[in-house]
Amino acid sequence: MKWRNARESSNVEMGGRRGGGLNMGVVGIVIVVVLGLVMGKNPLEMLGMVAQMQSQAPQAVGEPVDPNAPRTEAQEFSARILGSTEDVWGQLFAADGAMYPAPTMVLFQGAVQSACGGATSAVGPFYCPGDRKVYLDTGFFDEMKAKLGGGGEFAQAYVIAHEVGHHVQTITGTSAKVNAARAAGGALQGDSGLLVRQELQADCYAGLWAHFAQKQEQWMEPGDLESAIRTAQAIGDDTLQKQSQGTVVPDAFTHGSAEQRMAWFTRGFESGDITQCDAFGARQL
Repeated sequence: MKWRNARESSNVEMGGRRGGGLNMGVVGIVIVVVLGLVMGKNPLEMLGMVAQMQSQAPQAVGEPVDPNAPRTEAQEFSARILGSTEDVWGQLFAADGAMYPAPTMVLFQGAVQSACGGATSAVGPFYCPGDRKVYLDTGFFDEMKAKLGGGGEFAQAYVIAHEVGHHVQTITGTSAKVNAARAAGGALQGDSGLLVRQELQADCYAGLWAHFAQKQEQWMEPGDLESAIRTAQAIGDDTLQKQSQGTVVPDAFTHGSAEQRMAWFTRGFESGDITQCDAFGARQL
């Protein structure tokens, strides 16, 4: 992937604290998610509880990260992918006569404080609508490759673009509608629940970004698209459930099956049409 062709975003912050905490890594995330599914609880809430416990633990407070330290290649990569998402979404919003308010990306190590609460690298990349920031411990990329079978630079870009997709949902009002439906008793989990539809739309938005980024930058190389699809497959609810408990429980899905996640990413990538990303209006996911 020729990612150095992309413009580097200036909306990047260095934050967090090194060391300390009960850093579970990706395997720990999977365990917590599966426990939530088995117990009938929202895995996002359980991960939030774990993050809060870790952020409050005495050992979770380590050395502050030096924001002026030389950047790593992973940090530069993340800044350039974010810059590419800004260019793509900026053009899509402009075509509708609107301005795109870009999110900020916080690159951290170990633990970080967000408007959504304290978090550690165990939670993985996430978007916080409270401060409209994407949080990423770049060490997650190594975990993703080693533990979940996903990997490669384009797969890593897909992860960032997916979180930016949640930002788009926030600023367009989609997330607010999901929260309202949730408060009204709408079904959250299940293979067609609100959480699944929200995540699949973010996958489609990631594919939409890739469609236009490829046109603008011509940076994709053989195998790039396949690596993103393999990652989407590796983090499907059914794949994670099979790995952890040996059975699949569709009623407990929160992100969608491997097939659904691959299909919606591909849908955005092949169509380049944002109207094709209406996962909430789709009868068949």
